[in-house]
Amino acid sequence: MAMITVEVVVNRGVDKVWKNWTAAESVKKWNHASDDWECPKATNELATGGEFSYIMAAKDGSRSFDFNGVYTAVKLYKLIEYEMEGGRKVSIVFNPIDKESTKVTQTFETETEYPEEKQREGWQAIMDNFKKYCEES
Repeated sequence: MAMITVEVVVNRGVDKVWKNWTAAESVKKWNHASDDWECPKATNELATGGEFSYIMAAKDGSRSFDFNGVYTAVKLYKLIEYEMEGGRKVSIVFNPIDKESTKVTQTFETETEYPEEKQREGWQAIMDNFKKYCEES
């Protein structure tokens, strides 16, 4: 499997960025790749060995899927690593640029169902939604 990296610079401090990334209620507001999808359910046990589970669903009810995994490393305000169901690995690095901006870099193992470019576009779109949510909230 190949690795893909997507990133954004969020114009908020790392504490707010971290909270919005990890709080289940916040995740439900930004965790979708397009406006016709949503994340109606999210649970998050943010600790090494803890589990998360998100439901990603088309707003018209036509499709949905579970996105879940187990945390393998959590370092407050710095790093989150997890393994998705199926064994693919993901790493998210939070890098404060200054007191009011944070670079979030996410690297993930690809899957084989969709072309790599489609995967990159989808994950980047979610990152862009995250940035927008953080900066507007």
